[in-house]
Amino acid sequence: MINEKAITAYIRKEFKDVTHIEITKLGEGVQGAGFLIDMETKAGRKAYVIKGLFPEGLGHDHPSDRAGVFLLDFDEFENLPKHVKAVDVLSEMPDGSIKSISGGKEYYLLMERAEGRHYFNDLVAFAGKEKLDDTDIEKIKTMTSYLAEIHSVKKESRHLYWRKIRDTVGHGECLMGVFDTYPDGIVSYEKMAAIEKKCIDWRAKLKPKFKRLCRIHGDFHPGNIWFKAVSSQRSAVSDTPPIPPVDKGGQGEVIDFILLDRSRGPWGEAADDVTAMTINYIFFSINNYGEMRGVYLEALKLFYDEYIKKTGDAELLEVVAPFYAFRGAVVANPVFYPEVTPENRRRIFNFVHGVLDDESFRIEKVNGYIETSNE
Repeated sequence: MINEKAITAYIRKEFKDVTHIEITKLGEGVQGAGFLIDMETKAGRKAYVIKGLFPEGLGHDHPSDRAGVFLLDFDEFENLPKHVKAVDVLSEMPDGSIKSISGGKEYYLLMERAEGRHYFNDLVAFAGKEKLDDTDIEKIKTMTSYLAEIHSVKKESRHLYWRKIRDTVGHGECLMGVFDTYPDGIVSYEKMAAIEKKCIDWRAKLKPKFKRLCRIHGDFHPGNIWFKAVSSQRSAVSDTPPIPPVDKGGQGEVIDFILLDRSRGPWGEAADDVTAMTINYIFFSINNYGEMRGVYLEALKLFYDEYIKKTGDAELLEVVAPFYAFRGAVVANPVFYPEVTPENRRRIFNFVHGVLDDESFRIEKVNGYIETSNE
């Protein structure tokens, strides 16, 4: 489980006077395994224990999960009386070397700059249109083609699928965590709990569907999708699958997009990405009209039609409910969207309850979901 050669090299680097090192496995449990490091130094014998976590289950699926556990351990062991002290948090690098990552006060991510215009601009513009124009249609086709491509990559792991369903309900960035950011008095705790309880029931329905596990973005919402005009001579080398460009009338340019903020792991349920986008057609329509209609309804239908046509995944409609609950809680949140009126917030939560109470999502029933009170 551990790279003994790399650990030995790390020990020799950190303890300059070490003369002998012996690593022995102490044992293992459900979460991981422990190893005793015995060393002889000029000052005498020293002994330490190194611990590793198994990489599947218990929320330890990704290296970042395991790093998070150990970084918290490093910070807090010494703050509890009579607790053993943590010495370091070690990271094994791709070349097999060991690097210390402990002691940070805060952590930051440095990334490339994205250029273009995010898709929220398009959603705002829909309110002034009678129908989708050609560019609107091609953008939707481009997004659904992209999702169909990345979702075609499958993985066998019931633990990762179950984690996605669990995180959608209980993660600090998902349904329960979003509800916890609501200011008091906006939505009662009892009303929040009613939605959470329905999502728990949906978790039981979805657990047998672990074969649906696929590659996802994890936060495919309009603010993370930036469209840009680029040369029609597309690069032969790309980090992402090819997606159909939008031809701009023979002007030598096409429309393409770049993504921001992939979130909460690389594997999950396709419905996560689909609902992250489509809740916004519903949300913007409710905000503008109090119901689902016009260009927003046209866009919602087109998105689902194109996605299901490209993937053959009609079962998607049977699994979206808890994901719409999470995304509905996001768009109804006054912290994120202060312009939402109390009446429109009520409509959003009517929609959430309507979808959760139905066996399968139906676009033709969206206005019925919105209009049916769940007070």
